[in-house]
Amino acid sequence: MKHYEKLLALGCVTRSQLEQVTGSASAADWLCREYQRKGYMERIKRNLYAVISLETGQCVANRYQIASHISDDAVVSYHSAFEYYGYANQVFYEVQVTSASRFRAFNYDGITYRHIGQRIIEGVSELPNGIRVTTLERTVIDSINLFEKTGGLEELLRCFALIPSLDEKGLIACLSEYDSGILYQKAGYILSPFAETMGLSQSFFETCMAHIPKGKSYFYDNGQDFVWHEKWKLYAPANLMQLISKGVTDYDAI
Repeated sequence: MKHYEKLLALGCVTRSQLEQVTGSASAADWLCREYQRKGYMERIKRNLYAVISLETGQCVANRYQIASHISDDAVVSYHSAFEYYGYANQVFYEVQVTSASRFRAFNYDGITYRHIGQRIIEGVSELPNGIRVTTLERTVIDSINLFEKTGGLEELLRCFALIPSLDEKGLIACLSEYDSGILYQKAGYILSPFAETMGLSQSFFETCMAHIPKGKSYFYDNGQDFVWHEKWKLYAPANLMQLISKGVTDYDAI
């Protein structure tokens, strides 16, 4: 029990953290074996262990802490980040984790942890409880870029409807790092209905319009019933808000 309180405060620990706590690799190996045998810890995946509460018999770390310990650069992202901030319409039994280092999807305690490739670097919040999560602004831009990662277009719109405000500078910084004219285009289009509720100025949308690429673009491939939006030079649904006000399901699998 010598090191248990230290490990309990961490919630979950990597192999390297065990070495730091015990002082050597051999001591870490012994502690790992003994604590697992006694039920103080259990293996989540290779080199990652959950610390178990003696009172409840459950892992003391939450899903976001576990996700942030998968690798040194692991970040909770996409729909999972919306869930963390409390702006998700649904809660999934999956945590989406962005990192430069890849890992195979794995399941622990009924939750699947799934890797999504890193596309930009900035826009990460490192919190005192050991959680790394994309900022709300990066979460918005990431999710517009790959909205299928949020559970589809309708779910993304419902997440957006819960967001009280956004920092324009943060949005522009993420768009600038992506350096994609089409993403500026899509961001301007999809955020337009939320301009007032999110506190987005005309200047933000003018910045998006200034980066619109030449030619005609589609909001996503194989879209049905698209109309032409001259302002955004984009083929897209005629009325985004109608998708959530009527609960349209044609977009659920997109």
